[in-house]
Amino acid sequence: MKSSAARGVIVEDLEHSYGDEPVLHGVSLDVSPGESIALLGPSGCGKTTLLRLIAGLERPSSGSITIGEDLVAGETWVPPDRRRVGMVFQDWALFPHLSVAKNVAYGISKSTSKDTEVSAALEMMNLAGLEDRMPATLSGGQQQRVALARALAPRPGVLLLDEPFSNLDTSLRIEVRTEVRELLADLGITSIFVTHDQDEAFIVGDRVAVMREGHIVQTATPYDLYHNPVDRWTAEFVGTVSSLSATAQSGTAQSPIGSLAVSPKLQGPVDLILRPEQLALEAGGDAEVLLVEYYGHDTLVFVESGDDQLRVRCGPTTNYSRGDRVTVRFVDTVALAFAKE
Repeated sequence: MKSSAARGVIVEDLEHSYGDEPVLHGVSLDVSPGESIALLGPSGCGKTTLLRLIAGLERPSSGSITIGEDLVAGETWVPPDRRRVGMVFQDWALFPHLSVAKNVAYGISKSTSKDTEVSAALEMMNLAGLEDRMPATLSGGQQQRVALARALAPRPGVLLLDEPFSNLDTSLRIEVRTEVRELLADLGITSIFVTHDQDEAFIVGDRVAVMREGHIVQTATPYDLYHNPVDRWTAEFVGTVSSLSATAQSGTAQSPIGSLAVSPKLQGPVDLILRPEQLALEAGGDAEVLLVEYYGHDTLVFVESGDDQLRVRCGPTTNYSRGDRVTVRFVDTVALAFAKE
């Protein structure tokens, strides 16, 4: 089964409120045809509201939404069923009284090829043979695949997914999200994912739009977002960090772990934001190991250095233990820093 031609999505200056409570503030987003965008942010930041506005489930207070060449919200209004947009909800929203095949067929217009289209959608999601099963008899992973098959069966130009993996256990979530990302890339479907999970956003998104309190604060590739966050809040939200107070002058910051290179634009008091992989440990010193978290592929060591607590990512064979005395070194070239507020 092939998708219809992918369509871009352009959101401009979108505002939305629920009663007297503003939710979105001047949100703008440009999604290219075939691109996958992850909307990442904490609960209540407006991610799902933005998704519902794109789908047409709600009307924005102001601003515009264009899908492909069609203005669907703004000076005109296009209802959801005419937007050629598929949506997968957080709870999957399957019809409990309909079989798998009838759930998938629900959004397909009547045609002589309807049964063939349903079969193709089920085959694509590895659900062949389950056509007559009821949703309640399926596993969580199977139900999630049915929801995806139903959204993809009408061959939408844009697919919207609201926390689609949150109801799955950890191992299944990792497996399914990789499958889905690969499938959507193969089909060339424009997709917009909502998630509060940084790891998930980095996996499913060609780019990630970080939202906070109704604003998009930064849109970038996962690499740029991780290494060049726009502010301290974003840096802390998209990955593990340690913070040190320092004083910057002429491209160098004097910190408790030594002199570190920083942006020459910074002068005076700064907060150094250090990723665990930018730090290394040496045996002996004034710092103390507080905790060791072993993950198999690597180890995260929590270290107390004076009044500061630092997180250091080490290899899987690290043998530090609680109470060991160590020295923390910065092993990257330039440290991320922000002027103190």
